[in-house]
Amino acid sequence: MRIDEVETFTAGGALYVRLTTDTGVQGIGESTCFGWPVAVEEVVRSFRSYLVGADPFDAEAHWLHLYRTLCFRGMVVVGAISAIDQALWDIRGRPFEVPVWQLLGGRSRRAVRAMKVIRGDSAAAVADAAAGAMAAGYTAAKVILYGHEHHTMRHAARLADLVERFTAIRDTVGWDLDVGIELHRNMAPGDAVQLCEEIAPLRPYFVEDPIPPDSVLAFGEVGARVRVPLAAGERNTTIWEFREYACQPGVSYLRPDVGVAGGITHVRKICALAEAHHQGILPHAVPSGPVATAAHVHLGIAVPNWEAQEHVEQDGGPASDLVKAVVPLVDGWLYPPDAPGLGVELDEEGLARTPVRAIGVGAPLREDGSVAIR
Repeated sequence: MRIDEVETFTAGGALYVRLTTDTGVQGIGESTCFGWPVAVEEVVRSFRSYLVGADPFDAEAHWLHLYRTLCFRGMVVVGAISAIDQALWDIRGRPFEVPVWQLLGGRSRRAVRAMKVIRGDSAAAVADAAAGAMAAGYTAAKVILYGHEHHTMRHAARLADLVERFTAIRDTVGWDLDVGIELHRNMAPGDAVQLCEEIAPLRPYFVEDPIPPDSVLAFGEVGARVRVPLAAGERNTTIWEFREYACQPGVSYLRPDVGVAGGITHVRKICALAEAHHQGILPHAVPSGPVATAAHVHLGIAVPNWEAQEHVEQDGGPASDLVKAVVPLVDGWLYPPDAPGLGVELDEEGLARTPVRAIGVGAPLREDGSVAIR
């Protein structure tokens, strides 16, 4: 079996890849580099001359060939490799008529716990959203706690509002919903430490990305000073980057994204790295499309330290136009496909109807006009 054709489709914030072999077997994958999917498409096209004629079963060798040719790093390059790698695993399962999770070692669990992503611009709004998630059957939720409005608040007022929002959630749902906090890389180390200390009694499931991802050492300095579990990694792309986070104090969860962190081949290595450090996996899965979601679920079924997977319902939404069927969500749990490979198929008509989503460029500003995130 040899790869005979490499096709690309841009839709929404994703770049989808479809590989077809000379025997007619096809595999699909998704890059989740949602800011620049067209750039990812060009990288995939540059890989075409290498891929055509190659054995699709040699995923590990192909990963290294594509990554080490020039040793360029970053989400655009590894996003392209990630989509190709998912497609190779999809192909691998089809001749054997087994799902990818079987190829990864079989079940560690029956279903993957979905973590509802919620947001709101006030304490009442986030509390209502948390209550809605709980009523829908979710046992875990992640709140986008830090909003653009916080950048123009005074220091004390900002912290007070953030604490008020999380307090409102706890007052509404009690202790029966695991609630993680997303700070979206918006705070300086000192501010993040102060906030973590104030919310610690409210028992957050985790605090994610309290500071920008530029410095692993700075993240470790925050981790050494707080008492809450920290989560990091959604903007990271390789085991070498994740290894540095895994070794930092306070990091309890790693957050690889199968669409930018090297596909299935690489993410399962990141999971093993975390397991060796007694860390859990909370994959970055929003705003993933339906193919990356499926790839995450296959990994989550097989990986023992896969804790929960952030999720926004896809059935009936834009994602359901891109494939013939999405991974089912039932009472807050994602169930793995039993069909061969990834178990999802692209819908070309739906892809053609879905334009590339434009991403506006511009960081949030302070009241003096300077960039707020430093």
